[in-house]
Amino acid sequence: MSAAPSRPSFAPRHWPTWLGVGLCVALAHLPWSLQRAFGAVLGGLALRLARSRRRAAEINLSLCLPELDAGERATLLRANFRDVGIGLFEFARAWWGRIEPLRKDATLEGLEILQRLRAEKRGILLVSGHFMTLEICGRLLCDHVPLAGMYRRYENPVLEWAVLRGRLRYAFAMFGNRDTRAALRHLKNGGVLWYAPDQDMLGKDTVFAPFFGVPAATITATHQFARLTGCAVVPFFHRREGGRYILRIGAPLDPFPTADAVADSARVNAAIEAMVRQAPSQYLWLHRRFKRLPDGVRHYD
Repeated sequence: MSAAPSRPSFAPRHWPTWLGVGLCVALAHLPWSLQRAFGAVLGGLALRLARSRRRAAEINLSLCLPELDAGERATLLRANFRDVGIGLFEFARAWWGRIEPLRKDATLEGLEILQRLRAEKRGILLVSGHFMTLEICGRLLCDHVPLAGMYRRYENPVLEWAVLRGRLRYAFAMFGNRDTRAALRHLKNGGVLWYAPDQDMLGKDTVFAPFFGVPAATITATHQFARLTGCAVVPFFHRREGGRYILRIGAPLDPFPTADAVADSARVNAAIEAMVRQAPSQYLWLHRRFKRLPDGVRHYD
């Protein structure tokens, strides 16, 4: 579990990061209408300049959505980069800004599922995907349940301090990617933990399970968390509709876990795939999801 870290020094080697964090904090307090406009512009620039990430997104879309023709995928790609740009401002607002203007237009479906499981004193693993709305909607969900999260630590100490300090303004707790024991204790004690297993972590505890019909290296942590703690595994989907946010809690996966880690991982991937299909432009297609394949084929440069 991560307590608020001590503030790093202002040594000259940290000045560029401090300057960047200060700029992001300032941008986090802009009106929401301006943030959306600037985010759209930023996304358009990234589409032109971030060539390797654009190429990764193009490959992912062709693999996962072959039913779309080239023109439809190009349209989706532009919309995706636009949402990535807006999402960066959402991240900043969630960490360092105010969300009162966004609360009034947010809706939450399925809260009764969480309330029932918490009344049973059962841990809850909220499984989601890497959508651009994950941070702002995670903060909105904290209005209703004491939500903890898992995250990958930043190597830069200034960024680690700034982001963790921002998240701990609303999250019940944050667990680094190596704080597995603390996360397990949290679930065993009936806590609620947000987790996104839809990226290739390059670790040992992975299996190949289908994601949009493509074999994807999938971490088995969801299966292991449920096996070791008896927690409920609950899909959590979130999306932006115009200026509104829709948060939806799904029914717990049942039976889960089973004795088959591959089958369980495939079920989790299928749940995330269903989420992506509802809001494809808001998913992080820029991630090289299929960089490891069982047949050794390379999809990315």
